[in-house]
Amino acid sequence: MEPLRTSSDNRPAKLIIEEVSKSFVASRAVVHALDNISLTVPEGEFLCLIGPSGCGKSTLLDIIAGLTKPDAGRVLADGKVVRGPGQQRLVMFQESALFPWLDAFGNVMFGLKLRPDLTNHERRKIADYYLELVGLEKFKHAHVHELSGGMKQRVALARALAPDPQVLLMDEPFAALDALTRDQLYSDIQRIWMESRKTIVFVTHNVREAVCLGDRVILMSPSPGRIAQVFDIPLPRPRDINSPDLAGYAYEIAAALKGTLEGAAYE
Repeated sequence: MEPLRTSSDNRPAKLIIEEVSKSFVASRAVVHALDNISLTVPEGEFLCLIGPSGCGKSTLLDIIAGLTKPDAGRVLADGKVVRGPGQQRLVMFQESALFPWLDAFGNVMFGLKLRPDLTNHERRKIADYYLELVGLEKFKHAHVHELSGGMKQRVALARALAPDPQVLLMDEPFAALDALTRDQLYSDIQRIWMESRKTIVFVTHNVREAVCLGDRVILMSPSPGRIAQVFDIPLPRPRDINSPDLAGYAYEIAAALKGTLEGAAYE
């Protein structure tokens, strides 16, 4: 185990991405998904990755999760090299991926199987706690087909949080939801993050979403995926996505995003 490095504000580094590159072979062509990505994520940071399709955001998330191996470079979590999936790094995808034969409570309990150190009574208490945390205590016995899209994502969030991971990796979890449901979930995820101070890496295409949620926003450029710019978002929390305070940051990032697309078009 290597000594942990620290961020510029002296927080220990939860994740260190070192010179990570990744290519895929598709339709007889080689797709260079990531090129020499280096990034340090301090403990407790809410980090957002944004960029156009094909910039490697989800690939980078998969590598951090240990679901995909890099061709070059490495990822360290708490100073240890990531060699595969681990219970301290859990992923929440765009689709809730709930088990339809289980109710909300059963789905959260399933996630707690990652904690063999707990008794069944302790698991039940934890499942109840996280369902209450996401506002679904009255729907604990509802099955998946009885839940709205937003409710399903709340169950998925409770299931991801219940095993108490150190890092939560979120791949566009709110993209398929309507605007009102997303707005409520923005408030919920900020509240939960402020209480737990989990390290969160959040992938999105939505600039205002990134500004609303992130301590930092990493803009990635495509073909191949590289870090184009890093934006600090020092706005106080909780943040409202419709607040005028977000507009200046969102405009700056959107302009930079447009520049990466125009640059890629000329390469």
